[in-house]
Amino acid sequence: MSRGRGARRSGPRRSLLAGALSLLGELLITTGLVLALFVVYSLWWTNVLADRSAAERGDEVRRAWRSAPPAGAPGALDTRDGIGFLHVPAMDGGEVLVKRGTSADVLDDGVAGYYTDPVRSALPWDRTGNFSLAAHRDGHGAKFHNIHKLRDGDPIVFETRDTWYVYRVFAELAQTSRYDTGVLAPVPRASGRTAPGRYITLTTCTPMYTSKYRYIVWGQLVRTERVDARRTPPAELR
Repeated sequence: MSRGRGARRSGPRRSLLAGALSLLGELLITTGLVLALFVVYSLWWTNVLADRSAAERGDEVRRAWRSAPPAGAPGALDTRDGIGFLHVPAMDGGEVLVKRGTSADVLDDGVAGYYTDPVRSALPWDRTGNFSLAAHRDGHGAKFHNIHKLRDGDPIVFETRDTWYVYRVFAELAQTSRYDTGVLAPVPRASGRTAPGRYITLTTCTPMYTSKYRYIVWGQLVRTERVDARRTPPAELR
């Protein structure tokens, strides 16, 4: 009799435990699905939206170029809509619209931005200085996702309405602090250069899928070409 009553008393306890374990399992599955959906949103859907937005903005810039009066000073192209397009064949990313600023509001639209602070960027047509750019490595267009593929001598080409600016990579820094503003200096000494020149600097987050450090690539201007009526790209892009 006593064993029977004990078994009847333990039955409800087992049922409660089984129910709790079942509920926990369902919660874990739901949490996993939510996290998976968040990853999909962060690493895929934001790319879709950013690429769409960047393509629309880029089309607007090119239409403005076609309808603009004869070219004057290059600085007149420095507008909020974009100053030109970056082409980096080694990154396999197609053209990248470049706009003013490096805040999330700018970069989340799938573009690259040139620095206004903490170190003000030079622009390609300036006689000396460092044209310093940032873009996302993952999500929101991920325009610098393949920055690690760049090697010494690889071309980096910047296109404006009037001019192609052709740079060559000469140095990289695979990891540095996000607070290392020296990499943006007019003469980026961490690159090995000690004299003024016409430099370009690409910056993005590293390691992939984090924003703990920064990955840096430096290039130096080797020549310019005037844009012809057919916008024939320089040899590096053919």
